[in-house]
Amino acid sequence: MTRALFIIDVQNDFTEGGALGVDGGAAVAAHLTSYLERAASDYSLVIASRDWHNADGDNGGHFAPVGDEPDFLDTWPVHCVAGTPGADYHPALDRSAITLHVKKGQGEPAYSIFDGHVDGGASDGATVGEVLDAHGVTEVDVAGIATDYCVRASVLDAVEHGRHVRVFTDLIAGVARETSDTALAEMGHAGAVLVASDTGVDAD
Repeated sequence: MTRALFIIDVQNDFTEGGALGVDGGAAVAAHLTSYLERAASDYSLVIASRDWHNADGDNGGHFAPVGDEPDFLDTWPVHCVAGTPGADYHPALDRSAITLHVKKGQGEPAYSIFDGHVDGGASDGATVGEVLDAHGVTEVDVAGIATDYCVRASVLDAVEHGRHVRVFTDLIAGVARETSDTALAEMGHAGAVLVASDTGVDAD
């Protein structure tokens, strides 16, 4: 059994004070750092994704047109623009244990980590699916932001790609309680296991 950890979009724009800040986002960053201090060695890969949108244009309709209100379903305020502080990892997240960095968006809507590409290293440009296959990863744990959007999409894609998936319910934060609860139910129905991060790697 080979296991990977997905850290989804723990970025300044998705935490308190950011363009699309989620309550509890900073706590997720800090708790993930604590988790990695004790558990990073349990993973063959720790893969962190970031939205990385173009500064010019609407990124395939992802950004609401200037002067229009976003609907917060398909269109959003400007966020996580490449190279800006909002696109950076939250400072409470210790990056030292991250083995692969994934950028997603880059001119088009992208929610799932599987929509992105590895940035840097020997796997530069590869998709997450290709990396998991190359390393024989069969088990995936997922944490990050936001439960009801990019975490949800990443979990469902991981299940669809044939991985056994666990969602760490104490290491995620969502936009809204109702949509987060719905997303968790959907993930569980799809086959993901919803557990606390202290469950241990051998318990599924």
